[in-house]
Amino acid sequence: MLLERFHMVASSTVFLLTVGLLAELASGLVENSNDTKTSSGSYAVGRFPFLMPKVIPYKPELYLCTPVKVDYTKSYYIVGFEPNATMATAHHMLLYGCGAPGSESAVWNCGEMAKSDPDGKEEVGSPCGTGSSSQIIYAWARDAPKLELPESVGFKVGKDSPIKYIVLQVHYAHIDKFKDGTTYDDSGIFLHYTLKTMTKQAGVLLLGTGGYIPPNKVEHMETLCDIRENKTIHPFAYRTHTHSLGRVVSGYRVRVDEQGTDHWTRLGKRDPLTPQMFYPVESTEPILYKDRLAARCTMESNRNTITNIGATNNDEMCNFYLMYYVENDEPLSMKYCFSNGP
Repeated sequence: MLLERFHMVASSTVFLLTVGLLAELASGLVENSNDTKTSSGSYAVGRFPFLMPKVIPYKPELYLCTPVKVDYTKSYYIVGFEPNATMATAHHMLLYGCGAPGSESAVWNCGEMAKSDPDGKEEVGSPCGTGSSSQIIYAWARDAPKLELPESVGFKVGKDSPIKYIVLQVHYAHIDKFKDGTTYDDSGIFLHYTLKTMTKQAGVLLLGTGGYIPPNKVEHMETLCDIRENKTIHPFAYRTHTHSLGRVVSGYRVRVDEQGTDHWTRLGKRDPLTPQMFYPVESTEPILYKDRLAARCTMESNRNTITNIGATNNDEMCNFYLMYYVENDEPLSMKYCFSNGP
């Protein structure tokens, strides 16, 4: 069995449906698989339903997390992501690869603004455990379609990988449809995976900023990071993410020539209010040691108050995700590239 659900359920967790929860947690891996043809032959691809276990979000701007544990005796490769969600329900979803989960509960509040519940009725924590490895392997928003990775590319999890758990995070910005107390949600992602060794290991680097947008002003938010690992990085997809004030998000590779001149190669540029899927990069030229990666967000505010970078729908975000692979090598140890912003 590739993945097994946590069996520890916090009985006092107020936003879970009790009926059917234990069965859902114990269901494990869906055994059906498909034969996928490639130029080098065929191999079996499984499809695992990684879904919220029938939760009832009870307040706006709620972030919920649920984990699966990876069988650490084998190496598995995730080769596709099939969303099971709509933007009418989920503001966005993230998949984290963790060394350990942020909680031992089946579901917990994992928003950045989460605070301990004085009544002890709500489990809170980060998506990944304190001190454990943490990386984003997939992100979804605005009704983005499914993503199939290029041939021979996969996210390695399990044995010989720092990813021992996968955590699904869903952001519920609005909860009107759940106010009847009986409507539940099972948003999530069907993971496509294989046991066949993929020679090209996938990774994601998230570029973003902190800061704020002044009232009634256009603001540019920027970040820049050096590649300090001696690896050859092959970019193949990018994704942008802001909330409602974002107008344009772009990402670049910056290379300095022998004369000290910067050469900027655009990786992707997008209106972030279009479907927030992973799009093919504009340049697949490799990113090398000592190159730099940069991202820029153009934000336009018609509000009369400051808008901070933050976790709620009324805050903002400036994010550029770069998905890449390395051949016969391990992905970058650097997973995040953030600046303080304006």
